Amino acid sequence: MRVIFTEDALSAKGPYLKRIKEAGAHFLVNVNPKGNPSLFEWLKGVAFSKKTITTKKETIELSFYNGVPLNDTNHDLQVNFIDCVVKNNKGKRIGHFSWVTDILVTPDNVYSLARGGRARWNIENETFNTLKNQGYQFEHNFGHGYKHLSHVFGLLMFLAFLIDQTQQRCCGLFRSALEKMKRKRYFWERLRSVFAEFYIESWVELFEWIASGKGARIKELLNSS
Repeated sequence: MRVIFTEDALSAKGPYLKRIKEAGAHFLVNVNPKGNPSLFEWLKGVAFSKKTITTKKETIELSFYNGVPLNDTNHDLQVNFIDCVVKNNKGKRIGHFSWVTDILVTPDNVYSLARGGRARWNIENETFNTLKNQGYQFEHNFGHGYKHLSHVFGLLMFLAFLIDQTQQRCCGLFRSALEKMKRKRYFWERLRSVFAEFYIESWVELFEWIASGKGARIKELLNSS
């Protein structure tokens, strides 16, 4: 499966989306009438395909149309449009979203694509919020340029994040140690402090020590500071 970029409306620009396609990936990005006026003007009067999904909590009304130009300056970039209106069980509208994608939209996949688009906030919270506020020291300027030290720092941080996610998914001992410390920030502080003071034979030994409760003292110290 190829990567699918899910981003906000600031990313709905021709040159950027073309780079994604050139890299062999897909995109599913938000659009809105203010940021993409020519796209929404073009869509006026077209015959949308429609599908409605009802879940235990809400009703999702989906409209889609394939093969529209992204904007007036990028007629060569054809995109597929999805509109999503979400209502609660009482029929009250609680959400309205629109996306463009390079993936052909069909009645069979439109709901999955809409779920992917709506999941962007969850992805952003669990990724960027974690990187900024839970010990990875992610800063805004890490994304500036391709030949600067800040970019190298950013790549190293993402590599560390990938390793940690893999361990959190696949290593029960890592999860036990993390659960003992309650929060990732406390966990990273414990790891750094131990590495600064002791010679560690193995990761297994370190995680077992933290999971046993002997490494939980750092949480009390941080809370009292």
